[in-house]
Amino acid sequence: MQRLAARPDPSAVALQQAGRIRHMHFVISRPRSRSATLVALLFSSWLLPALPLAAMELDRIIAVVDETVVLQSELDEQLQRVREQMRQQGGNMPPVTVLEKQLLERLIVEKVQLQLAERMGMQVSEPMLDRAIADIAERNDVSVEQFRQVLEQENVDYADFREDIRRQILISELTRNEVEDKIVVTPAEIDAFLANQVSQGETDTQYRLSQLLVAAAEGDREGRAAARAHAEELLAQLRAGADFATTARGIPGSPRANEGGDLGWRKANEVPSLFADFAARANKGDLSGLIESSSGFHIAQLTDRRDGEPVMIEQAKARHILIQLNELVTKEDARTRLQQLRLRLEGGDDFAALARTHSDDRASALAGGDLGWVSPGQMVPEFDQMLARTPVGGISPPFETQYGWHILQVLDRRSHDSTEETLRAKARAAILQRKVDEEHQNWLRRLRDEAYVEYRLLEE
Repeated sequence: MQRLAARPDPSAVALQQAGRIRHMHFVISRPRSRSATLVALLFSSWLLPALPLAAMELDRIIAVVDETVVLQSELDEQLQRVREQMRQQGGNMPPVTVLEKQLLERLIVEKVQLQLAERMGMQVSEPMLDRAIADIAERNDVSVEQFRQVLEQENVDYADFREDIRRQILISELTRNEVEDKIVVTPAEIDAFLANQVSQGETDTQYRLSQLLVAAAEGDREGRAAARAHAEELLAQLRAGADFATTARGIPGSPRANEGGDLGWRKANEVPSLFADFAARANKGDLSGLIESSSGFHIAQLTDRRDGEPVMIEQAKARHILIQLNELVTKEDARTRLQQLRLRLEGGDDFAALARTHSDDRASALAGGDLGWVSPGQMVPEFDQMLARTPVGGISPPFETQYGWHILQVLDRRSHDSTEETLRAKARAAILQRKVDEEHQNWLRRLRDEAYVEYRLLEE
């Protein structure tokens, strides 16, 4: 059913693409404790002591961005967070002037995106925000109330934390609307991708890459010549033994500079196309040569590599009836109607006939509510959970999702070898991710170029 296809949860969007601006980063591994360690792992860029009052009293405008401003306190706060992150990670701090320029640029691009989202009328509802925070807590095995207590222990104001999450969800949704949803992956691209994987003989290999970028505007001959010369100097230093992460941190505008350029673990089909050939042939610790793109000159390093394996999946054959909410149909109305339909079904009425007559999901209603074989993660989480709890032949109680209220029936279950479907789905996701990575940077660059930005001197 098309309308129930699961979308990425905006609360779990991570800093996955190089250059993403302050997207949320959640815990992947289980935290060691439920105290300050949990908080630091969970959202280390947020859970740091607040700025002292004196800093707020000296607040001033340091940049004008279209119809809003960047304040000195915002830059100071970001600087404090990054310093604490690097202290915890044991990294070397780049010069403060370099770090301030990077962070100021982050704030400017964030302001540009938030203003665009506002002009488009985008909003994050309170229920969506509540679900995002509940998801953070659940991923760390604590309740929302326990999570709030952890925030209080770290001197983080809960209201401020909620607003920061709201801004990040807005940026994530804006990116999805303006970049991801406009990208098309064709079956021919998937076929070519899979054929290339087979020819290389590597389908499960994962790579951990780092990169640095000496940025240069396309078409600026003098600027690109200077950038190339600088990149060649850096490459020579790296080949002579300079630390890659430390070098990357010192380059203004380099993607993920604060993380030392680390792109994290990626499968072979998820490696950015700029570095795909290098990753396939490189050994652990190898450096690429200069790689030129429209953004400037890149240098990559293969930090590590590993292998993985596919798994079987459990599927359920199901059908459902959906009642959507509107000005005339309240939650209570929808629930009551579904309870009455459930009683009729238990009394012997035909599910398919009732679905055709009553379901607001017209695509499946024409087929008697049939959804076919459903895989885990294919539907929105609430639907998945009810599907898992309902026995074969059983009819669920009414339940709510973002699309309205449902009842469902499970007709059968099976263990399915979805190797082919999984390979094609993964290939599509990998192609999409590459295109998104590349187009996202271009989109951010266009937004930044079109914005009115007036710098106020950081030092007077």
